Amino acid sequence: MDRPLPGSAHEALEAFLGHWTGTTQWEATPWGPARVAAVEVTFARAAAGLAVTHSYRHTEADGARSEGHGVFTMDPDRPDTLWYHVNSMGLPPEAPARASWLEGTLTMERRSDRGTSRHTFRVDDGVLTHSAGLRLGSATDFTPLMISVCRRVDEDAAVPA
Repeated sequence: MDRPLPGSAHEALEAFLGHWTGTTQWEATPWGPARVAAVEVTFARAAAGLAVTHSYRHTEADGARSEGHGVFTMDPDRPDTLWYHVNSMGLPPEAPARASWLEGTLTMERRSDRGTSRHTFRVDDGVLTHSAGLRLGSATDFTPLMISVCRRVDEDAAVPA
């Protein structure tokens, strides 16, 4: 195969491709205080453009790091995107989540027996914004968890390891 199939993840996620750096503002939760962390995010083509990988790393002020990796791909039978994700929190990966597009925003909800997390990704004027909220137990509304705001960095720029 010389090129991606029509409707591939590469085409759908073109605006996200590249390396981004910025900050993440975490809200206070039962698991930790409000804080700010440095964040690095990369979206890259994979599988001949049929998938896009998503990698991130948060670095806290004390040097502690957390990271995650995901894969976006298009569902050929439905007009939406699938996202599979694993992170360094120590929990096993869950089933892939389906994403939807609305006015340039990619939105995914990941459901588990603990509750639902909602992630949104958007690029506006060269700024990538990723936000997440949680709906736990019998709650009806999502509580903000975090927001990352990043700018694309030059492909040749050195990125901290």
